[in-house]
Amino acid sequence: MNEHTLSMRLERVATHVPAGARLADIGSDHGYLPVALMRRGAIVAAVAGEVALTPFHAAVRTVRDNDLQQHISVRLASGLTAIEPDDGITAISLCGMGGETIRDILDSGKARLHGHERLILQPNGGEQPLRQWLMDNGYRILDEEVLQENRFFYEIIVAERGEPVRYSAEQLYFGPLQMQTRSPAFIAKWQRLFRQKQKTLSSFKQARQAVPEEKLEEVARQVQWITELLA
Repeated sequence: MNEHTLSMRLERVATHVPAGARLADIGSDHGYLPVALMRRGAIVAAVAGEVALTPFHAAVRTVRDNDLQQHISVRLASGLTAIEPDDGITAISLCGMGGETIRDILDSGKARLHGHERLILQPNGGEQPLRQWLMDNGYRILDEEVLQENRFFYEIIVAERGEPVRYSAEQLYFGPLQMQTRSPAFIAKWQRLFRQKQKTLSSFKQARQAVPEEKLEEVARQVQWITELLA
C-alpha cells in the first residue's frame, strides 16, 4: 500500500469523503489517504495529524515526495488538537484504531468540532461504544458498511450532527443501517463472531473460578441477539 494504491479498507473510507472536502485525517500514519485524495483532485486541502514521531516523519516524507506541502499540513499533535479553526475542516477521518480510542479522541477534542463536519470512522472493534458516543452527542449515522480484507473484518461508520436520534441496544451493537442492508460481509462477520461467542460462553460455564454474573449475562444476551439476527 502507498499513496498510489490504497488498501481496500482505505479505498472504501475514501469513497465516503465528500468531493471538495477539507479533510483532517487523524492518526494519518504515512499520510496515504490525504495524499491519494489530493492527487485525485477529490479534496482541496488536508491536515494529517499524528501523535507518534515515526509515522509523523513518514507522513511528512509522503507529502514532500508528492510536492503537496502547499495543500497538506502534517502536524505532530494528539487527536483533534491537530485541527486549527482556520483550517475550515469539513470532514474528519479516524481509521485503524479501536472504537473506544476513536470515541475518546472525539470526546476529548469536542471543542474542536463545529458540528458541520462529516465523521468517517473506521474502528478496529469497539463499534458499540463508538455508536453510543455518536448518539449521545447528537450524531446521526448516515452510512455504514462491513468489509473483509484478508482474514479481517472492518467496519466503516459515517456520521453527521443532525436531529437527535435514539438507537436500540441491538442497533448500537450491530449498526442500525447494517441490520437493514445485511450485506454478505456483515452476515459473514456475525457468523464468525457467533461461533466465538458460543465458545466463550461454554468456557465461562466450565471455568473453575466463577465468572461474574453480569459478564455471563452480557455474553448470553449477545449470543441471543446474534441467533435472532442470523435466523
